[in-house]
Amino acid sequence: MSTTTLPEIGSVSLPEYVDGVPNLCGSEDAITQAMARSGPFYLPECGIDFGRVRSGFANALHMHQPLIPAGSHDLGTAPIICNLQFMRDFGNDEARHNAGIFAWCYKRMGEFIPQLIGEGKQPRIMLDYSGCLLHGLRTMGLHDVIEALQRITRDPAYRRGVEWLGTAWGHAVAPSTPVQDFRHHVRAWQHHFASMFGLEALSRVRGFSPPEMALPNHPDVAYEFVRTLKDSGFRWVLVQEHSIERVEDGGPVREPHLPHLLVARNSAGQTQTITAIVKTQGSDTKLVAQMQPYYEARGLNRSPVAGKSVPPVCAQIADGENGGVMMNEFPSKYMEVMREASGSDTPPMNVTEYLEYLDAMGVEERNFPAIQPIMQKRIWDRLQGRADAVDKGAALEEVIEELRKQDNRFNVEGGSWTNNLSWVKGYGDVLGPIEQVSALFAQKTRDVNPSEYRYRNAVYYLLMTQTSCFRYWGTGVWTDYARELCRRATAILQHDF
Repeated sequence: MSTTTLPEIGSVSLPEYVDGVPNLCGSEDAITQAMARSGPFYLPECGIDFGRVRSGFANALHMHQPLIPAGSHDLGTAPIICNLQFMRDFGNDEARHNAGIFAWCYKRMGEFIPQLIGEGKQPRIMLDYSGCLLHGLRTMGLHDVIEALQRITRDPAYRRGVEWLGTAWGHAVAPSTPVQDFRHHVRAWQHHFASMFGLEALSRVRGFSPPEMALPNHPDVAYEFVRTLKDSGFRWVLVQEHSIERVEDGGPVREPHLPHLLVARNSAGQTQTITAIVKTQGSDTKLVAQMQPYYEARGLNRSPVAGKSVPPVCAQIADGENGGVMMNEFPSKYMEVMREASGSDTPPMNVTEYLEYLDAMGVEERNFPAIQPIMQKRIWDRLQGRADAVDKGAALEEVIEELRKQDNRFNVEGGSWTNNLSWVKGYGDVLGPIEQVSALFAQKTRDVNPSEYRYRNAVYYLLMTQTSCFRYWGTGVWTDYARELCRRATAILQHDF
């Protein structure tokens, strides 16, 4: 497969801010063209001798800080700032101390990758930064953090070691975010990333990291989720092991270290598919901070896929700044493992270069085992008896309601990190205002050009309201933050449109 570079990639640059608002929309054609670029992107320059690879491991670091109205006694007039800035400028001694460590955590891969490559090693890391955080870093004046990340992303000497993962700009959880808004989040992240790192760098972002690892399992929502990823140019998605099941029998996956094919079917019988890389269960931060995937991968060997011998890959993701283990133990352990594993038969690798190697072997996506979101087998089995239903969507909802009544463990609210957290139940105080803002946004902006300031400003506020933190914490000041952001978004939509 040959590499095709679109002329526009090198000649067009997007401004990072437009009229004081982050660049989140209005350049859809440029984004589409960048994502239409064909690969391979990493394999030609990766330097890994895949022919002698027995197994591999891939670690991803997830980074996020929400935007909040804070820094003033009056919530109604407080400026919108990054939570990291609130910790630094208004927190207690512990919060201020942690803010400094967090800032270094956001920067340190920009130091580790050049150092290791300078030693002749082959480091690898995948990075998932929310758009809220990228904006917050800039507005806080942490330009050195962004410059360090830009260096390892753009410089041909270092970029082979880093793979960025796309995500939702405002860190919105897919199962409980209106599907049209989740699409706005994905496109907004692509705009923002391209404005910071360039369209060429965006064209190499082919994997997607769902916020909170939350995979929708309602058939119609899951279908729209996968359709959004495919329409946005993504090739693969990271999924949690306990949020999926085998299509054929609803059982757990048998070989989690091999790629799978995520199948999303809606009530109308339409299907979307995308390659899925399985993140196995476990204590995420400790696993990644102590580089456990490397040691797990050393015990694995190649497996047959479509008549070819394929190396498995152990994939993990964790918060890159939270917890003492990640703050303190990760740097030395990461450096130790990268030095030991580079050039071995169990090397570090990033997922897209791994999939590009499988392409070169002739292994295709259709050869991967088929999976679907958890609990869907039960839905499809029961829905088969209603094949003649005129209203397929209504028949689906009837089946879901029946299954809920028969089994209180059954739900269609998606799986996430721990699988014991609903992103819907108990969040009425937050979800009600958020859904009202979403409906108002859809109504008011229907015929408005995304390049207009009023649209950009409205999108900025819409996406902020849907940050997962407001739902995760659920009560207290975080609910107050969410309501205030919803109030401001509503005022903008009512005044400007």
